[in-house]
Amino acid sequence: MKTLEKIKMKTRTELRTYKMPQMAGRVTPCAPRLIGLTARAERRALPAAGGAPIVLQRLKRKGAFTLVELMIVVVIIGILAATILPSVIGHKAEAQIGAAKADVSELESAIERFYVNMDRYPTTEEGLKVLVDPPTTEDAKNWRGPYIKILRNDPWGNPIQYRCPGTHHPTSFDVWSRAAGGQDGGEGDAADIGNWENGK
Repeated sequence: MKTLEKIKMKTRTELRTYKMPQMAGRVTPCAPRLIGLTARAERRALPAAGGAPIVLQRLKRKGAFTLVELMIVVVIIGILAATILPSVIGHKAEAQIGAAKADVSELESAIERFYVNMDRYPTTEEGLKVLVDPPTTEDAKNWRGPYIKILRNDPWGNPIQYRCPGTHHPTSFDVWSRAAGGQDGGEGDAADIGNWENGK
């Protein structure tokens, strides 16, 4: 019985020692283990060769892109650009041509109204500005303009051209945009856009 009581007392003492690692500021037998774990954790977090901590360096390596990955991204961007840009440019060219045709048609109608009031078409020297400002001729009293709000350039930033009598309309006038080419003539998207295309 005495031996059994000694074993129980020894067991209780060991349990108190491991369950209560630190009491009243005294270090128990478990403390060295905790101190060892803390020291190892600190060593892992120490800077390597004067740089960032090892943990941060590993995170940086994981977050960086390799040269191969960057090249793949560049190739993908190039493929997308080659696929999308022609479509965007094509739509822009179509929109510019459509706007130029609308401008020419508007000017053609304004010139016809000028003719109704003045009983003549603007001369080549007067040009299209006479649709905004009255002429300096004797028949200026018949002018009922302005026939347009503002004289704009074509969608390519070039002045819209006017000629009377016209090459295409010898008995009236030609009004046209030089389109993307910026010069008379041209083909495709650079071809002139004029009032002769309306079948008049």
